[in-house]
Amino acid sequence: MDLLRSLPLGLYLEQPQTWLHKIDPRVKFAWLMSFLTSYILANNFWRVLLVVVLILVTLIARIPRRVWQQQMGWLLMLSFFILAIAAISPDGMGVDYQPRLPVNEQILTQQAFSNNIVQEPVSNNKYGYVLFNKGPVKVTRRSLDLAVRLSTIIFTVIYSTNLYLLTTAPEEITSGIESLMQPLRRFKLPVTEIALTLTLSLRFIPLVLEEVQNLFRSVMTRAINWKKLGLKGAFKVWMTVAERLLENLLLRADQMANAMMVRGFTSPNEHRVQWHDLRFKKRDWLAIATLILFWGIRLAIGTQV
Repeated sequence: MDLLRSLPLGLYLEQPQTWLHKIDPRVKFAWLMSFLTSYILANNFWRVLLVVVLILVTLIARIPRRVWQQQMGWLLMLSFFILAIAAISPDGMGVDYQPRLPVNEQILTQQAFSNNIVQEPVSNNKYGYVLFNKGPVKVTRRSLDLAVRLSTIIFTVIYSTNLYLLTTAPEEITSGIESLMQPLRRFKLPVTEIALTLTLSLRFIPLVLEEVQNLFRSVMTRAINWKKLGLKGAFKVWMTVAERLLENLLLRADQMANAMMVRGFTSPNEHRVQWHDLRFKKRDWLAIATLILFWGIRLAIGTQV
């Protein structure tokens, strides 16, 4: 089991360089925030449209299939199961729905004629709160609405963030966020220190996955008979593994701190390294114009009534 290949969440794709890699990190960050915030107070059509847009962007960017196949596949499967389970679950309304019209329409017409009331023809467009009801399976309008909301928000939040990390180097992310946070210097906030901490945390993600992978392999190679251990014995084993994982991570963090101290690092302001020269180019302005169009469409058709 290779976690770095089978589950490359939060890892940067160095090669091949797609057009998403070449967009300014500040513009991509604005797009990420737009995906996460445009979901608020949106209708279901817009929520499903966000999922479709993310899939199309992945395909148009020509990201290798080996990278996104498992991530998108497992995430789509998870969203589908959540959609199915939430749709057939109780909607929480506790409403005993009664149809607006009687089952036998002849009763209504007979009463109307007996009272000398002119009855308008009954429309064939019947509203039904219960969309499907067969045996124990019952799908209502509210349960389906909640299912679509829950499944689409899980896919949008996880995949949009992962796509951003996949096509943006950690140094670019921190440089872009530091550039966007420059106005906060007026309030004497440590912007550079925050950017440095973010850089180290992003660099630490592969180390965590590597330690988890090594410990998992060490447990598998020992051929432990879990049936003989029982629940209590298995719990002790996994607690020992978790303790060892924490020790290894703290050791890696201490090694990283010692490496910075040996190199004479005292403060971010005195040891700043400019990894990227952030300048807007033609493709960045095109992405900004597309973002404005994105919000225009969101306000036009995506607002929840």
